[in-house]
Amino acid sequence: MLIAATSDSSALIQDTPHLLVFFAGFIGLVFLASNQPVLKPLFKFIPPIVWIYLLPAVGTSLDITPAMSPLYTWCSNILLPAALILLTLSTDVKSIARLGPLALVMILSGTLGIVIGGPVALAIFQSQLDPETWKALGALAGSWIGGGSNMIAIKEGVNCPPGLFSPVIVVDSVVGYGWMAILIALSRYQDRVDKFNGANREVITDLNQRLSAYRAKNSRPLTLSFFAMILGVGFVGGWFCMWLGQLLPEIEPIMTHFTWGILLILIVGLTLSVTPARRLEAEGASAIAYGGLYFLVATMGATGDLREVVKAPLLIAVGVVWIMIQVVFLAVAMRLSKAPMFLFATGSMGNIGGVISTPVVAGIYQRGLAPVGVLMGVVGNLVGTPAGLFCTYLMSKVAMAYFGAAALGPPP
Repeated sequence: MLIAATSDSSALIQDTPHLLVFFAGFIGLVFLASNQPVLKPLFKFIPPIVWIYLLPAVGTSLDITPAMSPLYTWCSNILLPAALILLTLSTDVKSIARLGPLALVMILSGTLGIVIGGPVALAIFQSQLDPETWKALGALAGSWIGGGSNMIAIKEGVNCPPGLFSPVIVVDSVVGYGWMAILIALSRYQDRVDKFNGANREVITDLNQRLSAYRAKNSRPLTLSFFAMILGVGFVGGWFCMWLGQLLPEIEPIMTHFTWGILLILIVGLTLSVTPARRLEAEGASAIAYGGLYFLVATMGATGDLREVVKAPLLIAVGVVWIMIQVVFLAVAMRLSKAPMFLFATGSMGNIGGVISTPVVAGIYQRGLAPVGVLMGVVGNLVGTPAGLFCTYLMSKVAMAYFGAAALGPPP
């Protein structure tokens, strides 16, 4: 049984206002460092999101920041819904459709690999793990099908205990971004792989022609009036969806009030994306949303304690097996569809890394196709919560097969 981090009383920075200032300054310093010429090679292979995610866990382990704080709760309950609704209404459905069937097959094959791989990996190690480990791995499934926002959504939705969640943060970083590093290293062999596979390279040229200017065509300087409207839509819309979620019945073990609220946000956001409200994206909605998500990711990392990892080494093994299963699904899809290795890499990272890391990998494989990585990540983000919830449901069934009702945890 894992033990929740209890460093809160001895943490150097404890009160909410000082924590807010600390994390804001920390995120700013990371991005400042990433823009320094001497450090750019480092941040090219380990992007800022990894540092923003992992270093706060180091801070908690050193008793600089607490593992629990009202600030973290506010970020999960208020900031996350606001950021999600802004990201979802920013979705360009037409551009995603223009990715073409081959790209969509690869990203969804990666998703299927995560959904199937989670329960299989858990079944292999379940007898040696805590009965409620499926909740933490469900949160990891959310992260590996879209990114950190989905991770928090599922974590809160299934009421994952903090002590179980702490090691998963490190598993996410070590295994998930370790695989990203491997993909980057494999990029030098893509021509050989494509030749062996008889890949259709024309799809890359086609994507480059249609999507390389995606961001440039939809960006404008942010004005004060639109900034105010963006904040209003995000916070009010997010709060309203979460309030409606409280009115819907809970269905154990997955569909909690929080989960209902997140699903309502996706529905409302996608509806807004085909209305004039999508103009807010051209004014900077997604940039503001990502700012909120970076802050959220930093506080999420702070809930982890690296000292807890030594108590759960099997979780690393679960993560490795899980990624390997996704690789098999993608390799089979790449072989059958004659897809280029570029789509293999972005299809994998579009799930595991989401909208933040996938453009990095895409740009390394094919310079100028980073916008394709953005769209692949958006697809992963859109399916992340429902697919992650389904994966979590399957893992709950695996856990209950071993432990019965004990897998659900104590009643609230």
